[in-house]
Amino acid sequence: MLLKDWGFALLIVFAWGFNFVVIHWGLNGLPPLLLGALRFSLVAIPAVFFIPRPKIAWYWLFAYGLTISFGQFAFLFTAMKIGMPAGIASLVLQSQVLFTLLFAALFLREHWLPHQPLTLGIAAFGLCVLASQQGQGGMTLAGFLLTIGAAGCWGIGNIINRHISRQGSLNLLSLVVWSGLIPPIPFLLASCWIDGPGVVAHSLLQIKLPSMLAVGYLAFIATLYGYVAWGRLLRSYPVAQVAPLTLLVPLVGLLCARLFLNEQLNLWQWSGILLVLLGLLLNIFWPRLIQARRLTASKMSPSESNSEIK
Repeated sequence: MLLKDWGFALLIVFAWGFNFVVIHWGLNGLPPLLLGALRFSLVAIPAVFFIPRPKIAWYWLFAYGLTISFGQFAFLFTAMKIGMPAGIASLVLQSQVLFTLLFAALFLREHWLPHQPLTLGIAAFGLCVLASQQGQGGMTLAGFLLTIGAAGCWGIGNIINRHISRQGSLNLLSLVVWSGLIPPIPFLLASCWIDGPGVVAHSLLQIKLPSMLAVGYLAFIATLYGYVAWGRLLRSYPVAQVAPLTLLVPLVGLLCARLFLNEQLNLWQWSGILLVLLGLLLNIFWPRLIQARRLTASKMSPSESNSEIK
């Protein structure tokens, strides 16, 4: 990877990791579902007037927008509002890998590799350890389960995205912008239903600068810049080279939460975090380790056979 692209990659990782701290700040002044409505309104408008609509059917655009945008962030924002620390949220959300593989097996008939039940089982066990620590560090069981729900929606969105990508070349910026038209209405309706129209109106009329900056960051940096720059890297380099970088996101999220929000974790929470990261790392690098071992063995075999002849 070129040096400038490493710079792009690290900026994306920081933007997505710091994103969880910004969500925490945004929720201090806005109801969670209203925050989601404002975020995606700013993603879509005015960009839809300048960027052509992606060449896909509207129902796929709706499916993508309702899962990876509305579903994921409705669960995540609500979770962080009712009791999910920003740092742990950045880690638990990575369980989308488990859901993506599960849904791929169910709906796309993709078979798991031999190592995946073990490696993903380690990650799942780490999540169970984290779930057992409700009430510690501000985490509630409801907040944890909602974050798992957000990861599940991300996993479904990944399957929809894969299906859309198979239909031909796809402009990722176009997809992100136009799918941003879908979530604001359900976000707003859900916020009026749960929080009440009065709370929504008061929050909009009394919105303060920190909340506006948070919405701007979530829309322009975390969404538009993050997804488009990530798509550029995926087009320029093999997925196997780029994808492992996402594991740096929860590390940045945990560090930023410690520095900016003073979030404290106990020993069991750190143990769960390390188990999740270990499982995800092994899931990515296990095939490479096996391949490297086989390559080393094949290179050694001629010399070994010569020694046997002598």
